[in-house]
Amino acid sequence: MHFLPCRHRFRVVNAALGLAVATFALAVAGVAGRASLASADQAPTRAADPHFREALFYAYQGNFFEALERLDSELAQHYEVDERALDSLYAELADAEFSVGDFELRYRMHLRAGRAIRAVMAAEVPEPVREDAAYRLARLHFQKGQPRAALDALDSIGEAPPKNIRDAITYLRANVLLMLNRPSEAAEALRKIQNSEEFEGFSAYNLGIALLEGGEAAAAVRQLDRGGKIHAKDREAMAIRDKSNLVLGTLLGEAGENQRAQKTFERVRLEGPFSNQALLRAGWSEVTAGQFDRAVVPWTILAERDGTDEAVQEAQLALPFAYSKLNIHSRAAVLYERAASSFGSELGKIEASLGSIRDGNFLEALEREEIRQDRDWVIRLRSLPEAPETYYLVSLIASHDFQSALQNYLDLAEMRRKLLDWQRSLAAFEDMTQVRSRYYAPKIPEIDRRFRQLDAQMRVRLEQRRHLDERLTKMLTAPAPELLATADEQATRSSIENLRSRINRMGDSPGVSRQRKRAERLLGVLSWRLETTYHERLTEVHTHLAVLNSDVKALEEQYARFVRTRQAAAHSYVGYTGPIQNLDERVRIALDAISTIREQQGQVLEEVAIRELERRRERLRAHQNKARFAFADSYDRAAKHRIAP
Repeated sequence: MHFLPCRHRFRVVNAALGLAVATFALAVAGVAGRASLASADQAPTRAADPHFREALFYAYQGNFFEALERLDSELAQHYEVDERALDSLYAELADAEFSVGDFELRYRMHLRAGRAIRAVMAAEVPEPVREDAAYRLARLHFQKGQPRAALDALDSIGEAPPKNIRDAITYLRANVLLMLNRPSEAAEALRKIQNSEEFEGFSAYNLGIALLEGGEAAAAVRQLDRGGKIHAKDREAMAIRDKSNLVLGTLLGEAGENQRAQKTFERVRLEGPFSNQALLRAGWSEVTAGQFDRAVVPWTILAERDGTDEAVQEAQLALPFAYSKLNIHSRAAVLYERAASSFGSELGKIEASLGSIRDGNFLEALEREEIRQDRDWVIRLRSLPEAPETYYLVSLIASHDFQSALQNYLDLAEMRRKLLDWQRSLAAFEDMTQVRSRYYAPKIPEIDRRFRQLDAQMRVRLEQRRHLDERLTKMLTAPAPELLATADEQATRSSIENLRSRINRMGDSPGVSRQRKRAERLLGVLSWRLETTYHERLTEVHTHLAVLNSDVKALEEQYARFVRTRQAAAHSYVGYTGPIQNLDERVRIALDAISTIREQQGQVLEEVAIRELERRRERLRAHQNKARFAFADSYDRAAKHRIAP
């Protein structure tokens, strides 16, 4: 008896579908056992990548499938990025890969979890990270019932592991050694963490068991006594404390130390999970000592509890037995009659449960959403209205093996609901693309035609601007003032040059010479003005060019936005038909497979439940027969006692 105390959005249906196939494949393979990670796990409390944070959000709520589908999708996209160092997940890649393994463990996907952890160990990672991975791998092997492989993984960890998992490693090693039937080595490991707050109670109890299996009975009693007196703060620690006292009391009772055994049983909480067994054994301890009157007290308390519990049923027979030993036969007869009636009532419940299970109501009751939302949903099964198929199976449903099989069935049922949702979503996606196609397809050709016209005009203007920029750049080293003349100055210069050409054709008379000189003076004045204002004009041109550049930049940005919008419009409805049909077909195939396996798993659960109910029925019939015979005997004895002189 060993106890272990108890990180995007869904964008790619394909990635989640892979998880769906893995889920029902696990059910076929019969993977059993809910992963119970040690409390030393240190999940990241901060994540820069928003999709990683979303995965953590779902994981912290216990929705590990949703966490896996988001983190798997994010990791897949990260691996396809050309420059991974620029991705927001890069800095936390190791944590993300570790988290995948943890989520898969929590979802009981042991094969995938093992591959993820081994991939981390094979990568170039710091030694603390490698040791953490080795610890997780060892824990995985332990949960799968592979103690040799678990011990090999633990042995690969150095002598100074990370402080946050040091005690967890020691505790895991001890449990592995106990599984390997090496109790002395397990005890040596457990002694190192007796003062650990994290494993207080668990380490104390397991040390007692290790000592007991190692043949050190006296030391085991002392250790269990210590474990039964620890100060417990949470339900798990209080339960393990009660377990320590129950085991210790049983050992003391078998050794004939009934007084010490009784005091030990009294330390078990009356409302704890082991209270019924403690009350029953406390009574038998008193009977062993011949104290029948003292056995009546715990058995009276126990006999009034839930009648479906086997310890309660045994107490209902043991209590009148104690009264008969005290020669109170009339009271014994009344209690035997009450027990027989109670057993008959319980047999009626069992028959109702068997009939309800055969009618298919058992699995429907277990799938009720309001039950699964409660952490203590198994306990609430007793109070389900119109559900006789469940309230007598609480002890069976709470067992580890049945819980594993049941969880597989519930996972398959949940996966079937998800696949149906995805099937509806794929149909909605297809409708969406068709609506967008009907909206954009008639408009895009005319938009493209007008865009081509504007694009041609824009290219001409950009070429003119480029040519102007090149000329201005050359003017910085080879001044050309005439190029900076205004339109009026260029017109005036052209008029003067035309006038001078006409004068030159008129001959060399004095009047013509004077006109020629006047024209040359005018050209000189114009050239002088251009020369003297060259720098100011050049500065002004550059200023206007800068304004033009800003307008060109805004134009280019608007052009880019249009191109992106145009592409997005086309991409919003083009090329989706094939992938959607492919995914829809894959979902349909997975849905058929899951439905078949879910039905088979449900049949297995029903058969197990029926066998358990039949076993309880035979036990109750035997109890009822004993109660009836004992009632008759006690009635006769009581009658004889009344007529005795």
